[in-house]
Amino acid sequence: MASDQDQFRLVSPAINQEGKLPRKYTDEGQGAKRKLSPPLEWYNVPEGTRSLALVVEDVDAPDPSGPIVPWTCWVAINIPPTLKGLPEGFSGKEEEVGGDYASIKEGNNDHKVPGWRGPKLPSHGHRFLFRLFALDDELNVGNKVCGLLIVEMD
Repeated sequence: MASDQDQFRLVSPAINQEGKLPRKYTDEGQGAKRKLSPPLEWYNVPEGTRSLALVVEDVDAPDPSGPIVPWTCWVAINIPPTLKGLPEGFSGKEEEVGGDYASIKEGNNDHKVPGWRGPKLPSHGHRFLFRLFALDDELNVGNKVCGLLIVEMD
C-alpha cells in the first residue's frame, strides 16, 4: 500500500494547520492583498496524465433562497501535468506568466466571471474544498470555459 507521501495530493503552503484561508485570499483583504488566488502545489501526478483540472468550492456557502450549496470559487483546466503548482496571485495572469502556464484556461466561477474570486464570508468557519483532477486528455472547450462537469469514476 502506498504511503501518503506517494499519493497524488494537492496542498497550499498558505493554508495553516487548522485549514484556515488567510484574509488576503478573500474579498475581505486589504488593497492589493485582496482576492489573490492562493499558491497551490501538487505531488505524484499519475502516469499517463495529459492535463489537470482544478475546482475550488466553498462548501458552506449559504443561498438566501435555499439550502447550503457549494459555491464555485475557481475553475482552471488544461493545466500541464509538468507543472508542480500555481503561484500566489496566478489567476488572471496565465498569458503574462507565459511558458507552460499560458495553456491554462480559467472558467467562470459562481460570480459569473473567470478566475479566482475570493469569497466574501458572511460568517466565519467556512470550509473550502480544493480538488485537482488528473485527466487522460486535454479538454477542448473553445475560448470560454463556462462551467465544468466532472464525473468521478471508481
